[in-house]
Amino acid sequence: MLSDELLNYAKKLGFGELFFKIDQINQLCAIVAIHSTRLGPALGGCRFIEYTSIELAIHDALRLAQGMSYKAALANLPLGGGKTVLMRPKELSDRTAYFRALGRFVNEFKGRYIIAMDSGVVIEDMDSIALETPYVVTTSKHKGNPAPYTALGVLYGIEAAVKFKLHHDHLEGVHVAIQGLGHVGFALANALHKKGAHLTVCDNNTELMQRYAKDLQARMVRPEEIYAVECDVFSPCALGGVLNEKSISMLNTAIVAGSANNQLAEPHHAETLHQKGILYAPDFVINAGGLIYAYAEYQNRLNREHVVQQISTIYNTLLEIFKHADEKNKSPSIIADSLAESRLNRI
Repeated sequence: MLSDELLNYAKKLGFGELFFKIDQINQLCAIVAIHSTRLGPALGGCRFIEYTSIELAIHDALRLAQGMSYKAALANLPLGGGKTVLMRPKELSDRTAYFRALGRFVNEFKGRYIIAMDSGVVIEDMDSIALETPYVVTTSKHKGNPAPYTALGVLYGIEAAVKFKLHHDHLEGVHVAIQGLGHVGFALANALHKKGAHLTVCDNNTELMQRYAKDLQARMVRPEEIYAVECDVFSPCALGGVLNEKSISMLNTAIVAGSANNQLAEPHHAETLHQKGILYAPDFVINAGGLIYAYAEYQNRLNREHVVQQISTIYNTLLEIFKHADEKNKSPSIIADSLAESRLNRI
């Protein structure tokens, strides 16, 4: 049974539907949140990480699904927003059977929800899901890792933020502190390095960080030190919820622009950044590149040139949001939320 707090949170986010599936034989405990299908079928990733409670997992699913609705709306895609969150077992006896069971669950929605890759999931898992349902993207059929496209969108977003806040038309010499060197974080770091940016990086995987930092000519810091790095851009590229009262008070940057979903621990932290004079690129706008790619794959229209062109529109979308926010002396997050909601309610 949902607690009153979770139920009120779902209502506040404008939900929507919430589904649970328990398959004890295959160890599956899955939550699918469908925030909206007003613009089209809900598309959203599958998150396979450990949660300390079912309440936290549900909260994550609700917030992430809403973000996907907003992301699709501002990317002008005919999609709604959804999310799958899995309660990861301590030990998984048969990974293939586990994800095939998830595929059967997804198939029950008959196309109202389309599942994609997210944290903790690999392409082989998506292939297992695809054995049970056609409503799946980011499989090996199209070599479907969306990370490079997410990173490309973030690169365009950083360029827009640097143009607006620092009045630079290039990234040469711009100092970017990147939190997390996973698939997206490393792809972004590599692209920034090629653009002549100076990099400071951190990752919980010290060995990985050391290997990448050498190639990127990047300075390394411990994860707890990344917030206080004096830089032009702080780029959160790990899991969400990293921008809270404590971390924001430590920031020594002009811009926050990264790939992580739900970077704000709470919505009001957007105003905290605004009051501190830090320009925030709303996460569901800047990280839409992966969704744009996933939709093209699902439509069997995977023309890289067309996908890249559509991702490039993130630059102008963010510039418009920044300008409106500046004119109204509001956080860009508030402007982006309002714009997304108006598009969702247009039908």
